[in-house]
Amino acid sequence: MSHANSVGIGRKEVVEEEESASALPLLGSGERDGDGSESKSKASVSGSVFNLSTTIIGAGIMALPAAIKIVGVCVGVAAVIFLAFLTHTSLEILLRFSRVAKASTYAHLMGDAFGSSGTLLFHVSVLINNFGILVVYVIIIGDVLSGTSSSGVHHFGVLEGWFGQGFWTTRAFVLLLTTLFVFAPLAFFKRIDSLRHTSALAVALAIVFLLITAGITFFKLFNGSIASPRMLPNITDVSSIWNLFTAVPVLVTAFVCHYNVHTIENELGDPSLMQPVIRASLVLCSSIYILTALFGFLLFGESTLDDVLANFDTDLGIPYSSLLNDIVRISYALHLMLVFPVIFFSLRFNLDDLIFPSSRSLDLDNRRFVLITIGLVTLIYVAAIFLPSIWNVFQFTGATATVCLGFIFPSAISIRDPHGIATKKDKILSIVMIFLAVFSNAVAIYSNADALFRKQVDPHQ
Repeated sequence: MSHANSVGIGRKEVVEEEESASALPLLGSGERDGDGSESKSKASVSGSVFNLSTTIIGAGIMALPAAIKIVGVCVGVAAVIFLAFLTHTSLEILLRFSRVAKASTYAHLMGDAFGSSGTLLFHVSVLINNFGILVVYVIIIGDVLSGTSSSGVHHFGVLEGWFGQGFWTTRAFVLLLTTLFVFAPLAFFKRIDSLRHTSALAVALAIVFLLITAGITFFKLFNGSIASPRMLPNITDVSSIWNLFTAVPVLVTAFVCHYNVHTIENELGDPSLMQPVIRASLVLCSSIYILTALFGFLLFGESTLDDVLANFDTDLGIPYSSLLNDIVRISYALHLMLVFPVIFFSLRFNLDDLIFPSSRSLDLDNRRFVLITIGLVTLIYVAAIFLPSIWNVFQFTGATATVCLGFIFPSAISIRDPHGIATKKDKILSIVMIFLAVFSNAVAIYSNADALFRKQVDPHQ
């Protein structure tokens, strides 16, 4: 039988062997033995590390240098390490409670702790979080490749700079090609382990960005054109204190990957391997985060923008500046393209679980699998093309759903403790995580609302 429970759904019952054999396998549904039967190949540890790391590292990495600029190098690095520790704690709680509850998915665990309302809340949070993330990713890819206009000023994209302006460089056409030849093929894999190679490439592209930024930074350090970084936050008045809190949402949501953890564990086959996978992923991502934030802040200093990628739109003051700018932006766009299917994986199966809770497993129903996949990919493309203002919506809802998945839900499960296994340490850390999550939400909502209000008052801002 194929891994019916490995696809992020909370209820699909075990089906008969012949039903699995009769289902026509799509991409990544499993390899076949010499007799034509489908094998139960298990995911590799390295592939699982790359898939989990790719779930973690997305667009948020580009906001980390600005966060370091606000809180200083020492506080920023300490915050990244502390949040990696909290993430490890929340994931350990999820998996430990799942084993006691015999829950093969996050949704199942929420149902065990809070009943059908918990399962529903989880599904809605995943849909809001993942759909919002994917739409924003596609919008960013469009901005990078085809350019964007703001306050009457057009910022040229990479393809516009190479080939000039024409229908072949318009956002709609470029994203259509990307959807047809990148997103759609990768979206049809039925096992997340089938994405291990693209995930490895996605992590490699994040490292390419890091290496280029580090190389430019060292070059300018030798030239003496980089000032010493600020190690601690610059607090001068009440306003500067409030400004420190605006970095909290960026840092708190940096490691959220919880909605894919059960899927990866189920495909590993051996639950004891999941903890090493989690630790390796958090160490890898923490290292990339810290170095990216540090070199990005060193390179641009107080001129670091909220999205450091925007700083690579100008002359860097070094040889081959234009070429390096293009490499950075292209590698980042490719990185997001390869992150897309990993986030999409959980979105599709949670949507199916919400709409068809009594149907057989989605990986055994090719017609439903294809229709949902095509429908979601199409909807994401249309939203990214015709609703660019959706970014504002997901600055509010996305942050809320993200911290719920990463911290509030695991903490609530620990505090409710339906099986009486939570320790005093679990309860204390759960309270800390809930406080951080609620606080970061409040800060994110206030700062986003304030920025939106200012923009409406001053349309030229």
